Amino acid sequence: MGCIRRKFMFIGILMLILSVVIATQYATTKIPYSFGIVHPSNADIRFVGADNSSADEPRALRILDNSSGSQYYQLMLGNHSLGNVKNYTAAFAIVNEEQFPINITYINVSGNGSSFLSVWLHGNHTTEAALEESSARIQMVDNGVSLTDANTNAWILAAGNGDPSNMNGTVIETGWDETAHVRYNDTTMVFSRNTSRDWIWVQISIFIPIGTEIMPPYEGSIWIHFKASTHA
Repeated sequence: MGCIRRKFMFIGILMLILSVVIATQYATTKIPYSFGIVHPSNADIRFVGADNSSADEPRALRILDNSSGSQYYQLMLGNHSLGNVKNYTAAFAIVNEEQFPINITYINVSGNGSSFLSVWLHGNHTTEAALEESSARIQMVDNGVSLTDANTNAWILAAGNGDPSNMNGTVIETGWDETAHVRYNDTTMVFSRNTSRDWIWVQISIFIPIGTEIMPPYEGSIWIHFKASTHA
């Protein structure tokens, strides 16, 4: 009987050891990845300059430090007096180079003086957005307040072709501005919302009411939010 008990004890210990081994089996694998870092004007979603700044000669959209690793967009919107309205009807264009459509959902502004800014998306950069047909424009920010949210299909940009030297397919060239260090375009082309264009103009309007007492510097950020469905 003692031998039988020892056999069962041995079997029990062996099963315990096997269960521990089975419970602690792990696999290891790897998945390679890759990405590239490019100049902002050559990114898959990029901005294209147009209007010149009222402060100086270069375009409002520019890169101040074009050395490698320090390149980022800035908007120089000039100097303005109280009570006047300044419209940059083509502050810049947003261009989609992704291989699928991109939806612009909402825009928000932050920083000192953000309450003076209004932002529009529109199809004719030679016309004040508020004067265009409703189908050709949408106001995104009104005096610092966002008018759409993450669930909005504010403006859908068609799939791009991955070539930063052009937009609207290959129809419109986006050349290089050596002074502002950005790609630019000033082509006049009128179109409506969601009409299979891979780009859209952004209008920035500035209105500073009389009696405003906010200490400078007046600066901040404009946040543009995108959303896309990349699967069937």
